[in-house]
Amino acid sequence: MEKNTQTYDESQIQVLEGLEAVRKRPGMYIGSTSSRGLHHLVYEIVDNSIDEALAGFCSNIEVSINEDNSITVIDDGRGMPTGLNEKLGKSSVEVIMTVLHAGGKFGGGGYKVSGGLHGVGASVVNALSEWCEVIVKRDGYAWKQRYSRGNAVTDLIQIGESDEHGTTVSFKPDVEIFEDTVYDFEVLSKRLRELAFLNKGIRITLIDKREGEENQELYHYEGGIREFVSYLNKNKEVLHEEPIYIEAMRDDVFVEVSLQYNNSYTENIYSFANNIDTVEGGTHLSGFKSALTKVINDYARRYNYLKEKDNNLTGDDVREGLTAVVSVKITNPQFEGQTKTKLGNSEVRSIVDSITAEGVATFLEENPAISKLIIDKALMATRARDAARKARELTRKSALERSTLPGKLADCSSKDPLECEIYIVEGDSAGGSAKQGRDRRFQAILPLRGKILNVEKQRLDRILTSDTIKSMVTAFGAGIGDDFDESKLRYNRIIIMTDADVDGAHIRTLLLTFFFRYMRGLLDGGHVYIAQPPLYQVKKNKKEYYVYSDEELETLLKEIGGKDSSTSIQRYKGLGEMNASQLWDTTMDPEKRILLKATVEDAKEADEIFTILMGDKVEPRREFIEKNAKKVSNLDI
Repeated sequence: MEKNTQTYDESQIQVLEGLEAVRKRPGMYIGSTSSRGLHHLVYEIVDNSIDEALAGFCSNIEVSINEDNSITVIDDGRGMPTGLNEKLGKSSVEVIMTVLHAGGKFGGGGYKVSGGLHGVGASVVNALSEWCEVIVKRDGYAWKQRYSRGNAVTDLIQIGESDEHGTTVSFKPDVEIFEDTVYDFEVLSKRLRELAFLNKGIRITLIDKREGEENQELYHYEGGIREFVSYLNKNKEVLHEEPIYIEAMRDDVFVEVSLQYNNSYTENIYSFANNIDTVEGGTHLSGFKSALTKVINDYARRYNYLKEKDNNLTGDDVREGLTAVVSVKITNPQFEGQTKTKLGNSEVRSIVDSITAEGVATFLEENPAISKLIIDKALMATRARDAARKARELTRKSALERSTLPGKLADCSSKDPLECEIYIVEGDSAGGSAKQGRDRRFQAILPLRGKILNVEKQRLDRILTSDTIKSMVTAFGAGIGDDFDESKLRYNRIIIMTDADVDGAHIRTLLLTFFFRYMRGLLDGGHVYIAQPPLYQVKKNKKEYYVYSDEELETLLKEIGGKDSSTSIQRYKGLGEMNASQLWDTTMDPEKRILLKATVEDAKEADEIFTILMGDKVEPRREFIEKNAKKVSNLDI
């Protein structure tokens, strides 16, 4: 049999799935085609510019939202390579823009560290855009190419001479792909500010050129993540003015850590790998936490804050009131976890551990007064944790002894948590109507009496002495704080039902603060909803209508022929004004009711808002209310 002399090499490998695959299954490449995916397009292009900055070639990035909701990103990096790619017979610019997984980030030595890791960035954005245009300035010339839905519609043409260098990418997201193609300035602002914090010295400008929206912001932080920590703590009372800052390079891993304590009772630690927000943590976060616990215990023992017979401080104790940012930049990051946001590189753990340990130990030795404040706080946290543990055990015991639930709870008959829901109702009068009006098979009612604690200002041991909170914890059945276990939840939906006035809004915020701080799994698991009772009842010619806002009222009045002597409009001041059947029809019947789901999209922003609304500082709260007042409708004072 004759041997086949044809060689088997890369020239025979065909790229079967081109950009058509991206258009067929965009979610695989950018997460979703909702507003989140739309904004993700911008980050893909900006990440390429940031990679140029990490390589030391770019210091300015400008992002513009244009009048037609197209985007332009300009950087002063080296500019994409314009030469011919021999293998594909196209310019390198065209290859980068039209071929999946093509780029200088796959070991070719173009980039040491890269956030845009998959080489899909620019080509995916191009594939999902109605049109896209690239201008490259380098080697004395300017070049330009235009594309439509991923395909080149012109060649790469030289458009003149230029002594500048850099890349400009403009694109308009495709209406055939995205549910919504309108950009949100605030959403982009948040991520670009974060990128500027994580890459100190870089200047990122965001410009909104849309009519009526004109706005421009510059993000530039010479202090990098040190300034990030100050920014995260800006509405909190801090224990020491300057954040601790540590940076070091070891075995090709660049580590930056910054931390600062405040007087709150919660910890906020954010970790990043190559600018990617590692929400699920990973080896860098484990290294940081173990180092901090060890160093603070060592210091406390050496200076006799901890006596021989005392137990060591736990990690939770030493992190109470801590805000920290841990950022690593590495050549070959491995991401794991459900959403690929957990760093898996095993070598990173010990590197971050030793760098953090050295830096924090030095700081504690050099700043004994601050060290005392930090250790005193941890010791108080230990005592409070013991008290909280005892209080939790009591809550658990009393629940088991009574094998019951709080006396006020009107439970439902179904024992299947998936179909059960519980309404948290303020006051007894609304509670009475809700109990009578509900479908008792799957709807439980828990009326809350008395004041709900502002948990933002209390430790867990104090919180657990509150009857209102104990009733909720017992009724939900899933525990609290570190003991919270979503799988033991007795209800799939927890619905907050309060009056549509200022007091109702306050109670809602207090409850959401409690869930966010001590039952975070409720929000992350999508179990918390806010009922929307109607604002008005309108009667005309024996017909009843319910409307939920002033705009709806106007529309309804037009539809039923305006307001005359046969029309009566009742504005509901509270839920107690509705009888049981009205409450069922408008707010509790799953067929007709409106529920808002309470979710936490961004923990950093949620933490900031709860601190502003429920914390000690008055000034940030006043500013927040003034800034957001224009978004409020139906304010009833």
